[in-house]
Amino acid sequence: METLAPVARVMNEPWLEVSASRHFPAWLANEHVSLAITTYQAGKLILLGLQESGRLGIFERTFNRCMGLWGDGQTLWMNSLCQLWRFENVLHAGNLHQGHDCLYVPRVGYTTGDLDIHDIAAESSGRVIFVNTRLNCLATLSARDSFTPLWRPPFVSKLAAEDRCHLNGLALEAGRARYVTALSTSDVVDGWRERRRDSGVVIDVRENRVVASGLSMPHSPRVYRGRLWVLNSGSGYFGSIDPVSGTFEPLTFCPGYLRGLTFVGDYAVMGLSRPRNDKTFCGLALDDALAAKGAEPRCGLHVVDLRTGEVVHWVRLEGMVSELYDVVALPGVVQPMALGFKTDEVERLLTIGPEGTL
Repeated sequence: METLAPVARVMNEPWLEVSASRHFPAWLANEHVSLAITTYQAGKLILLGLQESGRLGIFERTFNRCMGLWGDGQTLWMNSLCQLWRFENVLHAGNLHQGHDCLYVPRVGYTTGDLDIHDIAAESSGRVIFVNTRLNCLATLSARDSFTPLWRPPFVSKLAAEDRCHLNGLALEAGRARYVTALSTSDVVDGWRERRRDSGVVIDVRENRVVASGLSMPHSPRVYRGRLWVLNSGSGYFGSIDPVSGTFEPLTFCPGYLRGLTFVGDYAVMGLSRPRNDKTFCGLALDDALAAKGAEPRCGLHVVDLRTGEVVHWVRLEGMVSELYDVVALPGVVQPMALGFKTDEVERLLTIGPEGTL
């Protein structure tokens, strides 16, 4: 098992401890990839990569209630409580900054107000789409307004800041928005909480119809290698949707509340959270499955081999972080870092682009 030193210490006590399966660092090296994670519960963007020694490296920055995350290695999109940020890697190939080969700097911020943004995706056209959970719709950025609404579920009668169905997940297909997940088909304020166990749905936004139902708090739909994958979070299972019957086909059980899904070659990487002790997470099939397997819920990552369904690597987060929301792969990145706003580093770092003309 790979164990890291605490990320930071306050009063000589670590706020976060990270451990990983023994071969996880080698897997990152072989796949030439790093990972980015958000935890709204702790308000942190966490970056996992490799130190020069080959050991696992971790870097974090604070962003209040950060959740949705999208990245391609060069650009990151991430929301915080009332803003949506675009980060750019400012390092040219072969350059390093304090030993890091990738430095994400928040270059553009859009003030949206508190929309409770969940998943974010950049379409191939460059348009950024996000799940506006508070107003039950898909939306994009506006130069003037808090957002521009694009689509809402057919069962939601109007735009209202009422979180009626808890729309949360977004999947692209062929570079365009295609599928979303919602925890119910409720059309009343906060109505999704009353049927959390089996009222979750996947909706095709292009055809405007429900393609799968009976799910338990589904999250993170993703289209990968021609299949629609989803986290059936309330049951603890990762799997796919049968395109004919619309049924969920489980592949792997993970001991935690699943949120955040990305793919690296033949592998899926997903986030696990420890459920809060409140009504939102009580009474789910996940509770029964954990008890039957003699397991406790974990917070961290699981790497699943898509060919076998086996968990081949894992990362565990302990301390102040107990819930994750999103995870993305950063291809071609070895040791990433990012700038935040709690220190003056974002003031001091200057980069200069190529000279232009008037």
